[in-house]
Amino acid sequence: MPSSKNQLRLFLIGFLFAILPIYLPAQEDIERHRKGELIVLGNPGEEVKIEQLSHEFWFGAAISNGFVSGSMSAEDKSQYEEKFLKNFNSAVTENALKWGNMEPKKGEVNYTVVDGILEWTDNHNIPLRGHNIYWGIEKFVQDWVKELDDEELRQTLKNRAEDIATKYKGRFAQYDLNNEMIHGNFYEERLGPDITKKMVEWVHEKDPDAQLFLNDYDILTGSRLDDYMAHIRELLGQGVKIAGIGVQGHLHGESFDRGELKRSLDSLAVFKLPIIVTEFNMPGQRSKYYRENIRTMTPEEEAQKAEDLVDYYSICFAHPAVDGILMWGFWAGANWIPVSSLYNRDWSPTPAAEAYQELIHKTWWTDNSGSINQNGNFATIGFYGNYRITVGSETKEVLLSKDRGRVVVDFR
Repeated sequence: MPSSKNQLRLFLIGFLFAILPIYLPAQEDIERHRKGELIVLGNPGEEVKIEQLSHEFWFGAAISNGFVSGSMSAEDKSQYEEKFLKNFNSAVTENALKWGNMEPKKGEVNYTVVDGILEWTDNHNIPLRGHNIYWGIEKFVQDWVKELDDEELRQTLKNRAEDIATKYKGRFAQYDLNNEMIHGNFYEERLGPDITKKMVEWVHEKDPDAQLFLNDYDILTGSRLDDYMAHIRELLGQGVKIAGIGVQGHLHGESFDRGELKRSLDSLAVFKLPIIVTEFNMPGQRSKYYRENIRTMTPEEEAQKAEDLVDYYSICFAHPAVDGILMWGFWAGANWIPVSSLYNRDWSPTPAAEAYQELIHKTWWTDNSGSINQNGNFATIGFYGNYRITVGSETKEVLLSKDRGRVVVDFR
C-alpha cells in the first residue's frame, strides 16, 4: 500500500492538473482578499524577522461533548487537545449548547459541558461559536416544550434567551440563533412570524453585543439557496438584527460541485453580511460513506478526499465575504461521518490532514526576513493574522487585520 506521503504527492500532482482552471482564479482572489501590508520601521541595516503566529480567518472545528464530559479516555483527550491546537484557531459547540441537550426535562438545566468547553477555549484564546440557542425543527423540540400553551411557550422561549445571554454574556464570539429555519420552525408555526425578531430582542436585552447568526443546510449545494435568500430578505425586511449568515458544508456527496459552491457564496454576499461555513465534512451526508455507514477508504478515495478538501477550502478562503470555515468533527472517534476526519480512530493522520496542514500552515502562511533599507523601513505582504516581529533583540506582536489592510510597527 502506498505511504500517506506518496498519496499526498500523487494528490498534489493530480490536483494541479485536474483543477487548474478553478485553482488559479482562487489563488488570485486569495492574494487580493487575504493579504495586507506589514511595514517595519527601524534603523537602516537592522535585521528583521517576521513570523506569523495565527490566521485572522477562522479555521475551526466542532468540540465534542466527550472532550470535557469525561467520556473520553485520558489518552484520547490528550490527543484531542494536542491535535485541535495544532490544526484550529476557532471552535463551535457540537451539541453542548443545544437546548434539548441542556434541558431535556423542564427545569433541569445542565450547564456543565458548556462551561467546560468555554473554560478550555478561554484558556487557549480560541473564539467559540454557540450552536445553538434554539432549534425549531419539530423532532428536535423537547416534548415538554411542545406541551406548553402559547403563552407558556412564549415565556419559556424568552426565559431561554435571557438565561443564555445573561450567564454567557460576552463569552461566545457568535451564536446560531434558531437552527435550520427554512427546514422547519415549530416556534413560528405556533407563535407567528415575528417570533424570530422577538428571540433576537430577548437575547440583546441581556447581551447587546451578542452576534446572532442564521444557520441552514443544503445552501452551498444550490438546492435551497433561493429559499434561504428569500428567508434572509424577509427577516431583514422585518428589521431582525442578523449579524451574519451561517451555511452548513456537509450536504454534498462523495465530492462537491465547485461551481455551485462559488455561485452560492456569490449570491449570499449581496447581503453584505459575514458568511461562516459552519459545519464542514468531506465526504458529506449524501455520500455512500454516511448512507451505508462505511468506515474505511481506499488509498485512491483518501487521495480524492484530500483533493476535495483543498478545493473546498480554497474556494471559501478566496471569497471576500467568508470569514471562516469549521469542520464538524476532525477525529474518527468523535465524528458523525467518521471517514471525513483528518485523523483515524488510532490518531494516525489521513492524507487529508497532511494536505490541510500544508495548505493552512505553509501555502497560506507568511514567514519572512530581511533588513531595514536606507529609508528606515522594511515592507512585506502577509496573510491577515497575528505576527511576531523581531528587530535586533526587540520583539513585538501585532495584528495585521483585514479591516485595516496594513500595519506599521515602529522599532525606532
